[in-house]
Amino acid sequence: MTATIPNLPSLYEAFSTEAKWQKFWEENQVYKADPNHKGEPFCVVIPPPNVTGSLHIGHAFESALIDTIVRYHRMKGRNTLWVPGTDHASIAVQTILEKQLKAEGKTRHDVGREKFLERAWQWKNESGGTIVNQLRRLGVSVDWSRERFTLDEGLSKAVLEAFIRLYEEGLIYRSNYLVNWCPASQSAVSDLEVEPKEVNGNLWHFRYPLSDGSGFVEVATTRPETMLGDTGVAVNPDDERYKDLIGKTLTLPIMNREIPIIGDELVDPGFGTGCVKVTPAHDPNDFEMGKRHNLPFINIMNKDGTLNENAGEFQGQDRFVARKNVIARLEADGVLVKIEDYKHTVPYSDRGKVPVEPLLSTQWFVKIRPLADKTLEFLDQQNSPEFVPQRWTKVYRDWLVNLRDWCISRQLWWGHQIPAWYAVSETGGEITDTTPHFVARNEAEALEKAKSQFGEEVKLEQDPDVLDTWFSSGLWPFSTLGWPEPTQDLETYYPTTTLVTGFDIIFFWVARMTMMAGHFTGKMPFKTVYIHGLVRDENNKKMSKSANNGIDPLLLIDKYGTDALRYTLVKEVAGAGQDIRLEYDRKKDESISVEASRNFANKLWNAARFVMMNLDGQTPAQLGKPAPTELSDKWILSRYHQVVKQTNNYIDNYGLGEAAKGLYEFIWGDFCDWYIELVKSRLQKDADPASRQVAQQILAEILEGVLKLLHPFMPHITEEIWQTLTQQPAENPQILALQSYPEPDTNLIDSSLEEQFDLLIDTIRTIRNLRAEADVKPGVKITANLQSESDKERLILTTGQYYIKDLAKVETLTINAPKPTVEAPKINPIFTSPYWQTFKTISLIIIALVSLRVAIFVGNTTLRLPIFGMFFETVGLGYAGWFFVRYLLNAKARQELFTKYFPVKETSTTAEITPTPEKENSISGVVGTVQVVIPLTGVVDIEVLRAKLEKSLNKVEAEAKSLSGRLSNSSFVDKAPADVVQTTRNALTEAEKQAEILRDRLRTLV
Repeated sequence: MTATIPNLPSLYEAFSTEAKWQKFWEENQVYKADPNHKGEPFCVVIPPPNVTGSLHIGHAFESALIDTIVRYHRMKGRNTLWVPGTDHASIAVQTILEKQLKAEGKTRHDVGREKFLERAWQWKNESGGTIVNQLRRLGVSVDWSRERFTLDEGLSKAVLEAFIRLYEEGLIYRSNYLVNWCPASQSAVSDLEVEPKEVNGNLWHFRYPLSDGSGFVEVATTRPETMLGDTGVAVNPDDERYKDLIGKTLTLPIMNREIPIIGDELVDPGFGTGCVKVTPAHDPNDFEMGKRHNLPFINIMNKDGTLNENAGEFQGQDRFVARKNVIARLEADGVLVKIEDYKHTVPYSDRGKVPVEPLLSTQWFVKIRPLADKTLEFLDQQNSPEFVPQRWTKVYRDWLVNLRDWCISRQLWWGHQIPAWYAVSETGGEITDTTPHFVARNEAEALEKAKSQFGEEVKLEQDPDVLDTWFSSGLWPFSTLGWPEPTQDLETYYPTTTLVTGFDIIFFWVARMTMMAGHFTGKMPFKTVYIHGLVRDENNKKMSKSANNGIDPLLLIDKYGTDALRYTLVKEVAGAGQDIRLEYDRKKDESISVEASRNFANKLWNAARFVMMNLDGQTPAQLGKPAPTELSDKWILSRYHQVVKQTNNYIDNYGLGEAAKGLYEFIWGDFCDWYIELVKSRLQKDADPASRQVAQQILAEILEGVLKLLHPFMPHITEEIWQTLTQQPAENPQILALQSYPEPDTNLIDSSLEEQFDLLIDTIRTIRNLRAEADVKPGVKITANLQSESDKERLILTTGQYYIKDLAKVETLTINAPKPTVEAPKINPIFTSPYWQTFKTISLIIIALVSLRVAIFVGNTTLRLPIFGMFFETVGLGYAGWFFVRYLLNAKARQELFTKYFPVKETSTTAEITPTPEKENSISGVVGTVQVVIPLTGVVDIEVLRAKLEKSLNKVEAEAKSLSGRLSNSSFVDKAPADVVQTTRNALTEAEKQAEILRDRLRTLV
C-alpha cells in the first residue's frame, strides 16, 4: 500500500492562512493561562493603547517584539501569561465627544454629565475596539479571556482603593497650587505631559518707575502680558547694582499698583538686566518666591486662555491678543525700552498641542517624594527593575530624584471621578477652595462622615473632576491581576517578568508603575524593563503626525502578510534599544524590506514542500533520529545545533534582531541553498537506501527544528507548515506554539568541520560565479584545477570533491599544489638601450676573433705534434663553426652569451611573464588561499567572451573616467553634500576595482 504523501499548496497564501490561525488560536483559547501550570511563571502586561487609537507602525513594532519574547518563553515551558487591554484616554475621548456635540450646536454642559457619559460608553462600545481588532491581525498570543479596560469594574475598584489608601496615609492632598494648564482641553496636565519646544520669540525690555520718583529699574520678559499680575520685582541680594533698592517700591505701569523690590538668591544677575518681574500666580519660580516673601497671588487668566477681571482694560482678550495690546500700551506710555529676538523653550501641552499656561488652581496632588524615595531604594540596593539597555537606568533614576508632587486631578468627565464629596451646604451651595470635603468609597459613606460633623441637613456634591489617566495605568501591572483582592492570578503572576516599552514613556508610565507598586505591593512590578527604540521612516526621520510621514502597517500586512511585517520589524533591530529604519515607497505603498521577508517566507514554504515530497509520507517522528555518516550530514547538524544555541542565547539576552538575522542566514543559506541541493541525488529512488533514509531523517528533523525556532518570529506560516509536516488531525490537533523550543546538542557541534565545509561551499560558489562570468552554459560539464600550498586545504578539497563536482558541474577536477614559479631575470634598464646592444655585439665579435686567434695559435702548436696535429685541427675548426652559428648569428643568442659571462645586477623592475600554458584561455578566481582555474578552450567561444569582456571594460572605464572628472571638479567637491561626494568616491573605487578584474580576465585569454 502506498503511503499518502501530505503536501502544501504550490503557493503560500498569507492572507487566508493567517486569518485561519488567528481565529483558531482565539476560539480554542490556545494562549489562556493557567495559574496551576507547573512551569515557572512568565508574565507580561501589554502597554495599553488608547481606546481611541488605531494601529500604527509603533504599535506593530512593539507588539512584534513582545510576542516574540512571549512565544519563546511559552515554548521554553514557562507558565506564560500576556495580559491585553486598553486605556480609557480621558482627554482623547472627551475631545472626540465634544467635537460631535459642537457639530450638533451643543456643549457637554448642555447635555449634562449623565448623558455625556452615556454617549462616551456608547462610543467606546461601537468604535473603541478598533485597535484591539487590529492587534488581533498581528497574531499576538495574548490571553483574550483576561482582556482589561482601565474603566472596567475591577480596575475601577483598584483605582478607588489606591486613592483612599493614599489619602488616609496623608499622601494625597487638595491644595491651591500652580499647575500646568492646557487652555485647549481646559484641564490641568502633569509635568510629564508637557513637551518643551524651542521657538523663535522675543525678549521685551521695559521700565518700572520707583514710587519715590528717584528713577526706575529695567526688567525683561518673554511673556509681557503677565506683567498685569506682577506683585514684585526681584534682584539678587549680592548684586551691587541693586542692593540699595531692596525694600523700596515701584509703581506697576498700566495697573498703577505699588509693588516691592525684593532680594532673592534665585535671581541670576547675568540674565537680562538682573531685575526680574515676579508674577507668583503665573510662573513656577515666581510662585516659590512669592511664598518666600509673602507676595500677593493675582491670577489674571481664565481657564480658556482669556484674561479675567484682574487684567483691567484687557479683560476678555485672548492671551496672545492681549500680549500685543499690552506691548502697544507700554510703548505708548514711554516705558518700552527695546525688543530683542530671543530663542527659548516654551512648554506645550502634549494633548492640546498649545502652549501651557502656569495657572494658580485648586487641584488634587500626590506627595511624590515618599513614593519616589522607596522606588530609589529598590533601584540602588537591588538594581530593580533592571533596564535593558542599561543606559536607561541613569535616566530613570534622575527622573525619580527630580520629580515634584504629582497633580492628579483633571477637569474632565470621562474617567475615574474623584471619590471626594463636598459639604456645599456650608459654602453657599458651591464648591470653593475652602469647602469641607470627605473622601469615601461611595456617597453613603461620605454622607455618614458629613452628618457626624455638620448634622443631618448637610448637603453633599461629588467633586466633578476625574483622575489623571496615568493614575489608573500606574496600577496596571497588579490591578489587571486582581489587586486589591488576593487572587490566584496575583499570587502566581505578580511581579510580572518583563515590561517591553518605548523610552518615551519611561517617565509617563514606567516610573509611576514602579512608585505605585513599591508602595502598595512592596515589590517592583516587573523584573526587567526592555526599552525599544523608534521606527524611523525611509529618510531616517522620526515619524509624527505633524511630519505626515507615518506608515500604515495594515497596508503592508495586506500586501505582504503579517509574518513578513513582524519579521522585518524585529530583524531590523541592530541592538537592544536601537531605532530601526523601514524602507518604504510612499507612491506605491511598497517596502523592499518587507518584500524581502515575504520572499523569505516563500523560500521556507517551497523548501518545506520539497522536503515533504521526499519523505515518502512519513513524519519526523516516524522517520526517527538520524545516525549521520556523510560529511554533509555532520556539517548541517553541526550548523543547526550551533544556530539553536545562538538563537537561545540571543533571545535570552534580548538580542532579538540578531536572532532573527541568524535564522534567516541558516534557513535560506545553509539549509535551503546548500544542504537540500547536496542531498538531492541521495533522494532518488535508485539511490543507496541507507543513505537515502539518513538524508530523509535529517531533512525532516531540521525542517521541524527550524519551524520551532522561527515560530516566535513568524507564527502563522510556521504553524501551517508544521501541521502538515507532523500530519496533525483536523480535530484537536497539537499546536506548534505549545511545543518545546529546541535545545542545542553540543556533542553534534563541530566548529572545525564547519570551517572545512565553508571552504567547500566557497569553492563551489566561486566555480559557479566563474562559470557565469564566462557564460558557460548550465548543462556543460567543465574541468577545474584547484591549487593550494596548504596540505590541510588540499585534504579538505579532496574529501569533499564529490560535492564540488556535483554542485559545480565539474567533470574533471584536479587538486594539487601550485608549480614553483620561475621568476624572470631582472635586468637593469641601461642594458636594454640600443647603444648597449651595439656595444655588446662589437664586444662579442672582438671576443670571438681573439678566441679564434688563440685557437689558431693553440692549433698550430698542436699541429706540430706528430700524433695530435690532424685531430685537433679537425676538432678546433668544428667547434669554431658551432660557436659562430650558436652564439653570433642572432640577437637572442648573443644576449644569452653576454649575460652568461657578464651577469647583470638585479633591480626592482620585473619583466612581464608570459602566461603558463595551463592558464592560457582560462578564467581564474581565489578562495582564501585556494586558486581556482577553469580552462575555457572548447567550453566557450573565446573570441565572443573576449568581446564581451572588452565591452564591459570599456563601459567600466568610461564610468570611472566620468566619476574621476566629477571628483576633480572643485566646484562639485566643495558644494555637493558630503554624503554625495563620499558616495561618488566609493563608486569610483568600485569601478576601478571592476576594471582591474576585467583586465585580469582578458590577460588570461591569450
